[in-house]
Amino acid sequence: MDREPAALELKDANADATEADVSEAALGEAEEEALDLEDGEKTPMTAGDQGGSADAEAAQGPEQNGAVKLKIPEEEEEAAVHFTGLNKEELLRVAGTPGWVRTRWSLLVLFWLSWLGMLAGAVLIILKAPPCKELPSLNWWNEGPLYRVRSIQDFSAAGNIRGVEQRLEHLLQMKVKGLVLGPVHVAPKDQPMALSFDEVSAESGSLDQMKSLLQTAHKRGLFVVLDLSPNYGGADVWFSNSSISSISDRLKSALVFWLTLGVDGVKLDSVDSALTLVPSQWNDIRAIVQNWTDSRPHKRLLLGCTSLSSPPEVSALISDSGVDLLMSPVLGAQTDATERAQTAQLLSSAHGPTQLLWSLEPLGGAAEEEECQSSDLLLLLTLPGTALIQSGDELGLRAAQGQKFPRMIWDSEQDQNQTQVQPLTSVSGSSSSSRASCLLLVSSLSALRSRERSLMFGDFELLFNSSSALVFLRSWDQSPRFLSLTNTSPDRALSLGAEGGALEQLGGATGRVVFTSNSSILALDQELQLRDVTVGPREAALLRVL
Repeated sequence: MDREPAALELKDANADATEADVSEAALGEAEEEALDLEDGEKTPMTAGDQGGSADAEAAQGPEQNGAVKLKIPEEEEEAAVHFTGLNKEELLRVAGTPGWVRTRWSLLVLFWLSWLGMLAGAVLIILKAPPCKELPSLNWWNEGPLYRVRSIQDFSAAGNIRGVEQRLEHLLQMKVKGLVLGPVHVAPKDQPMALSFDEVSAESGSLDQMKSLLQTAHKRGLFVVLDLSPNYGGADVWFSNSSISSISDRLKSALVFWLTLGVDGVKLDSVDSALTLVPSQWNDIRAIVQNWTDSRPHKRLLLGCTSLSSPPEVSALISDSGVDLLMSPVLGAQTDATERAQTAQLLSSAHGPTQLLWSLEPLGGAAEEEECQSSDLLLLLTLPGTALIQSGDELGLRAAQGQKFPRMIWDSEQDQNQTQVQPLTSVSGSSSSSRASCLLLVSSLSALRSRERSLMFGDFELLFNSSSALVFLRSWDQSPRFLSLTNTSPDRALSLGAEGGALEQLGGATGRVVFTSNSSILALDQELQLRDVTVGPREAALLRVL
């Protein structure tokens, strides 16, 4: 009886052992199948293969009891074989191969050939391109017009230097660079012993007024040139041959006094006489002015004046005297357009524009004029060189030869101490309109000239002239060109199309009107063919050549 339970327990144990062995065997087969699947090997299966089905079921059984199939994703496979690059030793081995050596040398040669080619091209462009014209050396008197107060007593109601200071705004309105003032020193007519260069005459004002004028002008950006002509009211500016030497010595001391006080230049009349009679002393006078140095860095102007009117004589005096600018009557009122053209051509060919000075001379008639001479003003402000505006020119006031200087006309003399000039257009009547147009012409052309190289120091080319008409071109290197046309004929118009020779240098160019004295013929800013340009009698125009 006891043997049967023992036998049953032994039988159960053997059965459990057999079942464990079978599970382990099934698990082994499942793992082998998983490995076979990973290696890409699949067991062929058929629908009628029962043994295969049984094997599959046997394999599934243990999997459900804890067996796991392992499968590596494709991304992880790629990561496992990711390229990490070449190390230093491998790179050195590859770089040393003949193929890479040839490639490197080819690229290096190609780089340097390209660089040399670009360098050669740049050099060729520089050599073939037209060189830029060297700019001339300019001083302050080359950058704008000068304004000369011909009579201090007639310039303002105050009649002295203080009155000139009160009207400086008028000069600024015209865009001038410098004021030429005087003479103001004590110089009784033909009395050399009473001459006092450093004493201001009572009729001109006082030394304190002169100091105030200098200070105010400098603050406003204006330069002041003082006329120190010795015997300015007498028959001979330098008195006589016997006294000129002592007068010259006294003048040299006076130059130091006034330059130290702050004047920016000196005007001297009859420089041809001084140069001829006392050449060594004249050289001393010139050296004091032109070599003056102090805390103000700009140069001082030596402005000479002569009564010579022959262009060849004036040209020779410019060279011989060594003055910075020479004032002369070469643009006299009785000269016609042909003579003016010849004068401008001779002087501009002999001297640079920085050495030339132009001014309008008194009229040849017997009465004063109150009508704007636009052709004269345009000529004055477009010729090569510095323009000197005589007081009254900007208003159309010009005295006859030998007559007293015309009194300046202002809008209002009610407040003699005011410093602000009222608009000229406030004066009623046609003469007011003429004066306003004159002033507008001077101010606009002065401003244009200061901006344009062609007008400031450009070349002068005469295109056409007759007894009443003058046409010339101002040009500088690659800057805009300007065509100046003046017609003084009282009854005949000037047409460029009718004067074919004037257009030969310009071809079929067009132009834009910069200034016109008659807008009914040429409108401001109008663009037209140059052959269609017409200027009426006593009219003038300035065009920018396009």
